[in-house]
Amino acid sequence: MRKIVTLLIVGISSMAVDTTVHAAGGGKTPPAHQWSHSGLFGTFDRASLRRGAKVYREVCSSCHGLRLVAYRNLIDIGFSEAEVKAIAAEQEVAAEPNDDGDVEMRPAILSDRFVSPFPNENAARAANGGAYPPDLSLMVKARPGGANYLRGLLIGYKEEPPGGVIVPEGMNYNEYYPGNMIAMASPLSEDGVEFADGTKATVEQMANDVTTFLSWTAEPELEERKRMGIKVILFLLILTGLLYVVKRRIWSDLH
Repeated sequence: MRKIVTLLIVGISSMAVDTTVHAAGGGKTPPAHQWSHSGLFGTFDRASLRRGAKVYREVCSSCHGLRLVAYRNLIDIGFSEAEVKAIAAEQEVAAEPNDDGDVEMRPAILSDRFVSPFPNENAARAANGGAYPPDLSLMVKARPGGANYLRGLLIGYKEEPPGGVIVPEGMNYNEYYPGNMIAMASPLSEDGVEFADGTKATVEQMANDVTTFLSWTAEPELEERKRMGIKVILFLLILTGLLYVVKRRIWSDLH
C-alpha cells in the first residue's frame, strides 16, 4: 500500500509546472514558458529534443560536460542507432591498457558516457579564467525555477546594461542571473547552428530546444513516471468504486 501511495504522490506531482523565484541579490524572475512536458499528460517534444541535442553538442559541449548521460540514451529520444554511433565516434576515450601497460585512445561507443571537455576541474578553470563550467546533466533540477530559469539565463544577456550599471572586466550582464553579473559570455547567437528540420535557429528557439534537452537529461524517466502515476490514479478510482459497492451490499443486508 505504501508503494501505491508513493507512486500516486509522484504521479500527481508531475502536474506541477516549473516554479520561478526571485533570485537573491539581483536578477529578475525569468518568464514562465509553456513546456510540452509540463502537466500530468505532458511529454517531451521529440523534434525539440533532437534540436536541443545539436545545440548542446555544437555549442555547450565545448565547456560543459554531460557525465551522467550515455550516448546510447540518445536512442530513447528518437535518434537511430547509426546516428548515435556516428555522434559517439566523434569523441575519443581511453581504451583498456595494452600488453605493455600503455593506454591508447579509441573512438567512443554507445555504452560510453558523454565525453567531458576537460580532463579535470583544474584544467576547466585554467581554460575559463578561473571559472568552473558546471556539468549540465542535472542542471535543470539543480536551479530554482528549473527549465524556466535556464531558458531565461540563455536569453537574458544584454549588450547594454541599464544606466548606471558598471560591468566589471571579464563579466557579462544578464537580467535573470543572480546578481546580474556572469562570467560566461552569451553562448547563443542568431543562426549559430543549422537545424536539419529547417527550423530557424534564433536565440530563443535554441534556448527553448537546449533547455528541453537538458530537462530530459535531468529526468529521463519523466514520461514513464507520469504513465505510472496515471495507472495508479485509475487503479485507486476503480478500487474506490468497488469498495463503495461492497459497502452498500454489506449494509443493505443489515437493514
